[in-house]
Amino acid sequence: MLDLPRLSVPTLPIDGSADRFPVRRIFCVGQNYAEHAREMGGDPDRAPPFFFTKPADAVVENGASLPFPPRTQDLHHEVELVVALGAGGTDVAVEDALALIYGWAVGIDLTRRDMQAIAKKAGRPWDMAKGFDRSAPIGSIHPGTPPASGAIALSIDGDPRQSGDLADMIWSVPEIIANLSTYVELAPGDLIFTGTPAGVGPIAPGQAVQATIAGLPPLDIAFQN
Repeated sequence: MLDLPRLSVPTLPIDGSADRFPVRRIFCVGQNYAEHAREMGGDPDRAPPFFFTKPADAVVENGASLPFPPRTQDLHHEVELVVALGAGGTDVAVEDALALIYGWAVGIDLTRRDMQAIAKKAGRPWDMAKGFDRSAPIGSIHPGTPPASGAIALSIDGDPRQSGDLADMIWSVPEIIANLSTYVELAPGDLIFTGTPAGVGPIAPGQAVQATIAGLPPLDIAFQN
């Protein structure tokens, strides 16, 4: 009989601890900043939150040197606040949502934009545009609840590309958690990307990317030529 595969759970470092945070699932909310919704052709005044996913093993730690993803000529960056859940539930009330959070981090939702555009036009799923290998760089998890406001930004080779404030979210972190819990039963280990400000754009091979949120260390990744 063939040996069964031996799988390990992806983990992320935790600030101030030798322990690591186990990643169960990754959820992402789309178009959660008004200006980004407009630049993507959406209407922030009408659209309720919508979600997509990435596989848990898409996580990449700070300082990684990444191969440029295959099958794309238009890889885009999207800097985001990521919340890590330490508890779960279904139909969570907005006023109870913050109690589910273990910590928060800065992340980058990498997107094969050309592949996403083809999928949108054909009415097909976004999976291969959003959930590919190494598509979720995330910094270390900072225990506690994230602030409701604070600068969020991204630069490439030192040039500013994205700049906004967490207060500009259309749906707040508690509202995102509560809404998502009506679709799935949330659980400890789940991560939620909470949306990106305007200014998303391309990354080229050989470029270095830095993502920042006030109160957290920078997240730095680089792409190989």
